[in-house]
Amino acid sequence: MRFGIRTLDEIDVKGKTVLCRVDINQPVDREKDALKSINRIRACVPTVRELADKGAKLVLMAHQGSDIEYKNFYTTRPHAKVLAELLGREVKWIDDVCGPAAREAIRALKEGEILLLDNVRFVAEEQTLFEMKLRLTHEQQAKTLLVEKLAPLADLYVCDAFAAAHRDQPSLCGFEQVLPSAMGRLFEQEYCTVSGVMEAPERPCVFVLGGAKISDAFRMMETVLSRGTADEILTGGLAANIFLIALGKKIGKGSEDFIEASNYTEFYPKAKELYEAYGDKIVLPEDLAWTEDGLRKEAAVGEIPDGAAAVDIGSRTAVLYREKILAARTVFVNGPMGVFEKPETELGTKAVWQALADTEGFTVVGGGDSIAATEKYGMTDKMGYICTGGGALIRFLSGEELPVVKALRHGSQLPL
Repeated sequence: MRFGIRTLDEIDVKGKTVLCRVDINQPVDREKDALKSINRIRACVPTVRELADKGAKLVLMAHQGSDIEYKNFYTTRPHAKVLAELLGREVKWIDDVCGPAAREAIRALKEGEILLLDNVRFVAEEQTLFEMKLRLTHEQQAKTLLVEKLAPLADLYVCDAFAAAHRDQPSLCGFEQVLPSAMGRLFEQEYCTVSGVMEAPERPCVFVLGGAKISDAFRMMETVLSRGTADEILTGGLAANIFLIALGKKIGKGSEDFIEASNYTEFYPKAKELYEAYGDKIVLPEDLAWTEDGLRKEAAVGEIPDGAAAVDIGSRTAVLYREKILAARTVFVNGPMGVFEKPETELGTKAVWQALADTEGFTVVGGGDSIAATEKYGMTDKMGYICTGGGALIRFLSGEELPVVKALRHGSQLPL
């Protein structure tokens, strides 16, 4: 076991039905019924291949689409096609999750065959609103429809979805209550890599925090600063803007209006509190960028026009951040410096990512937007480690015990 969780080395899957939860949630082109990215599917291939090669009757469970708005859900049909191409073998697919058709298909599996079920979030109990409102215990999740219908058909449960390890849903935490469990190769690699770096990072250890997921970012900042994990935090994106406004800096009324419209003003007191306690470790932008008529404009913080909205760090800040990243021995990155999707507002993100590629320190990149930036700039092979999880990585760095980790530890104690 590693960290109290079984690995694939400890289970014999030949001839056994294995339920395996993966995270292959990807951007979808609905018009073409195709995926815009396949990085998460590629990441789970080693686990899927190993289980199938060892003779498992393999059932894959996965979600696709936003977990708040039902209209964003999508079928896993295109995922099965991509997975089959990557594996070089057939991957069966069925437009059912735990109904009679799915159960019939599971019973019909032969050794080495792979079946991908449809989007588990088509089942109401797998949706985040269900999770947030009912807050079922893991024991209660074991009694939900999904687990009660599928668990009796299986011998083992494997979770390879570290990217979803912060979720508390039946497909992630319910099966471990009733089935002997283990983590897949991707889960093992991601959890152990991040754990090892967090316990003893090489110094200096620098965190680069940007993007727009504010609540998670602020919770993580407090943890890594209070524990002394981070020697410095370089801020960008919405986090930087909130800090600057909270400290009375002028960065354009457009920035203030956006934060107010997004109901993020509640973070002003927290930002001020963090800066008062750890101001020597929190690095804020010296200059920022905005756009006028599609053109990039830059100015020092405090000199930005009232009507402007900051959408990137400025050139001076980009140089400063590069110097700090090159001097670091460990760098955690979560979130871009601004709106990197547009040429006029990508300078900051591009400069930071180039520094990540050039540094001799160990880099850990996490989160969907961070991975997208890494791919956009062709730097995938130049990063130390790319973690498929964004929310899970942040929650882990916030000091929380991830629900799926807790569940897997329980399932690892059940006899094989």
